[in-house]
Amino acid sequence: MATKPLIGINADYRGSKEGPRKDGPAVSFLQAGYYNAILKSGAVPVIVPPMEDEDDVARVLEILNGFVLVGGGDLDPRRDGFQLHTSVRPMDARREDFDRMLMGQISERRLPVLGIGVGMQLLNVSQGGNLYLHLPEDMPEAIPHKDPQDPEHRHGLNIVFGTLMERVYGDGEIRVNSMHHMAIDEVADGFMVTARCPDGVIEAIESTQDDWFALGTQFHPESESATALDVRIFEEFVDGVKAAMKARRMITA
Repeated sequence: MATKPLIGINADYRGSKEGPRKDGPAVSFLQAGYYNAILKSGAVPVIVPPMEDEDDVARVLEILNGFVLVGGGDLDPRRDGFQLHTSVRPMDARREDFDRMLMGQISERRLPVLGIGVGMQLLNVSQGGNLYLHLPEDMPEAIPHKDPQDPEHRHGLNIVFGTLMERVYGDGEIRVNSMHHMAIDEVADGFMVTARCPDGVIEAIESTQDDWFALGTQFHPESESATALDVRIFEEFVDGVKAAMKARRMITA
């Protein structure tokens, strides 16, 4: 029996003084859609909580074959040299500290990675790209990309042919969920845009580097509002991880 890939997933984090009660314990948590999608795609999910020691993170990554960076709160733009916009709701500092360290080690190792939502934004920022901080102001001509009253808000998707996104969706009409106010502005070197909303907002990116299988989606293929086609993104990712595992075995043989 072939060995299933081990896919890491970073857990979200909420401190003890956050949340509606303000007095509950600190918690790490993860939406089940992420690990369910990995399981259905033929891999084994490994949930990784926020850690502080770089050596501990390195030890975990040594045994993993790929990683999924999950969605969550906003990245703090001040960490990338930009001012804090009033619309930004930063994730807990402990998670962001960990996520940025984790992303750095993933990049150094060229570990296959799928970034979703803020995970894609972090992938782009970590490689030298930047972000729009608030689409209604930065791209006023854009359609709404977030509706607080409708968690299943969706919009169209225009894909680039010859990419992983085309393998997932084909050439039919495509609509994906949308729940974000930040988005990629300048794409990092070594990456290309593989899908956009019809208004021009970047919805997916993919590495163009031969030594690194990396991609990201601004929409959420793991969510309850996702379609069966959306979930195929995880299948393509796991297939890419398996290909990377095979290539590494050939190099070390």
